[in-house]
Amino acid sequence: MANVLAFAETRGAELRKVALEAVTAARQLADATGGGEVHALLMGAPGIASHAAALGAHGADVVLVVEHPGLALYSPEVAAATAAERTRSGGYRAAIFSASARGKDLAPRVAAKLGVSMASDVTSLEPNGDAIVVRHPTYTGKIIATLRLTGTPAIITVRPGAVPPAPNARAGRVGRVAPALDPAAARVVPKELVQGNTAKLDLGEAPVIVSGGRGLKAPENFRLVEELAAAFGNAAVGATRAVTDDGWRPHSDQIGQTGRLVSPDLYIACGISGAIQHLAGMRTSKTIVAINKDKDAPIFKIADYGIVGDVLEVLPVLTEAVKKAKQNG
Repeated sequence: MANVLAFAETRGAELRKVALEAVTAARQLADATGGGEVHALLMGAPGIASHAAALGAHGADVVLVVEHPGLALYSPEVAAATAAERTRSGGYRAAIFSASARGKDLAPRVAAKLGVSMASDVTSLEPNGDAIVVRHPTYTGKIIATLRLTGTPAIITVRPGAVPPAPNARAGRVGRVAPALDPAAARVVPKELVQGNTAKLDLGEAPVIVSGGRGLKAPENFRLVEELAAAFGNAAVGATRAVTDDGWRPHSDQIGQTGRLVSPDLYIACGISGAIQHLAGMRTSKTIVAINKDKDAPIFKIADYGIVGDVLEVLPVLTEAVKKAKQNG
């Protein structure tokens, strides 16, 4: 039996959904290797330990809490030093991070400090003998690479949405850990976190994403995409690079090879032709619906459901249908 460490990501004083995904992935790996323990590393300002129960409910046997006034904001040096020291001293078979912006920054630092290999942005992981086998989309998602990690510990980042959070109640007993580096002694000390529209549902955490492309013809027509997302109630709005480059939407909405990588339960592509760069960011979605007037658009090759028609005409009808379905329970 081998224990697995999961990094529980926070934003401010809040626990992020990707933290529960990391713990779920760690729980699945630990169970598949004979039932080892899952330890969740939770870092933040005093009071962050209040999230230990949520981590325990999703599979953490132990929640290692690192509380310090200097950790109200993410400190890369402190987080990397602490996570590396904990991974080394705990003798873990693997350490699981999210392939979020923070996870992509932190996990390579930890791997470098430990001198071990790392697999990034994986969509599945499972033990195979003495190795851990992971799958990672590559070449802009045109192929899925299968990698065998034989070194210990294996550092792995999991694509947001690829492993849905699953309740799996464990003790979640709390252990206190001191930061491996005094936050005040770090070379870079974060002073402020500037966030965009915090009222918007984050693309990486939304179960439904409605995205628009050039097929919407004009920026004002994005209201049709927003209305459909609002009808679902739990949907975020995404966009292609073409429309963000043209200023129709903020770049934070961009999905694709040079934007966000998402794996929602439902992805609705509105007026998106399906350039390979865009597909690289969303093709691992559980269910894909495409709306395009060009029946030969590449997006239809990966779509589970397709609607051939003018997106400006289809979207209002689809929005009304969603509203009616929700009203009828």
